Amino acid sequence: MKKIEILGTGCPKCKKLAEHAEAAAGSLGIEYELDKITDINEIIKYGVMMTPALVIDGEVKSVGKVISVDEIRKILEDGNTKPGGCC
Repeated sequence: MKKIEILGTGCPKCKKLAEHAEAAAGSLGIEYELDKITDINEIIKYGVMMTPALVIDGEVKSVGKVISVDEIRKILEDGNTKPGGCC
């Protein structure tokens, strides 16, 4: 089972990233758990200073932007994508 976490305060971009993550995982038919981390102290523990951020199985994969369903699907499939940049 994949553990997917969305780091952010609940802004529209954070919600959109969560929607994209659910769509990507659903399209692959994988088992997953989606958590939304809104506590700023918890977010900082990941070393994230910009939100939204995507974390898969404890590893930060994207920071500071809403990545597409296709990009998340690729991350879930091969897991080798490095954290993205801003905006």
